[in-house]
Amino acid sequence: MGIILTSIDRVDIISKEDFINNYLKPRKPLVIRKATESWPALQKWTFDYLKETVGDQIVPLYDSSKADPSKPINASAAEMKFGDYIDLIQKEPTDLRIFLFDPIKHAPGLLDDYRSPSDLMGGFLDKYPNMFFGGAGSITFMHYDIDLAHIFHTHFNGRKHVILFDNKWSERLYKIPFATYALEDYDIENPDFSKFPALDGVEGQEIILEHGDTLFMPTGYWHWMKYLDGSFSISLRAWDRSWAIKAKSLYNLTIQRKFDDVMKSNFKARYMDWKEELAYKRADKALAEGAPR
Repeated sequence: MGIILTSIDRVDIISKEDFINNYLKPRKPLVIRKATESWPALQKWTFDYLKETVGDQIVPLYDSSKADPSKPINASAAEMKFGDYIDLIQKEPTDLRIFLFDPIKHAPGLLDDYRSPSDLMGGFLDKYPNMFFGGAGSITFMHYDIDLAHIFHTHFNGRKHVILFDNKWSERLYKIPFATYALEDYDIENPDFSKFPALDGVEGQEIILEHGDTLFMPTGYWHWMKYLDGSFSISLRAWDRSWAIKAKSLYNLTIQRKFDDVMKSNFKARYMDWKEELAYKRADKALAEGAPR
């Protein structure tokens, strides 16, 4: 059977009514191809332009290696000047990527170059939205965002392969307890079902994002991303109207994160080994019970 992937719906444009009724309320992913037509960034945000704007900033870089339980969460693998990194990803494949550096914070003029899709919904967050950069072949491991926001993810200057799963598949994806990421030991593109049998039959969606495409990812959606070219994206985040989801977001950001940090700090590899073992057990149980139903 394998992992069952279907294409994410794609439209050029969409009305607010259709978006709310067909995608926001049912929490269904969508790619909007021309949502960025009015953005100056669509033509303006070239690699050269970003280098000129923030090229001298030192940035943390992250690779595809499995997290080390002895190090703080989100510990970087290296650092370099942003401009040098941009040169690197244009020149050759690399698994180095940026996800905790926001050029807009250092160059507020970039705020004028994009538009939040407020014509489709409200509740947008972040004065300085997140930007992500990756070299060809770099991978963002399977996870969902801890704050449970809706995400409008727009890609620039290349292609990115995206695979999404509804949150109901969490246990079958080998979710790590007290976290919002999955076991990092399997390759979602070519999983070993003898080692990870719970993945067999999991249903998801996929898309290849190209320059200017905007992906709507509803709250809690698992996402895995692979840069097919050296390229970058910007994510605009918006609250879900549900107070239950907002409460869960607050819990994730405070109680769960603090508990996980304390346990990881005190018990390191023992704690991580226990969590991974529990992820396997929960996945096997979900598979045996035919979850989700």
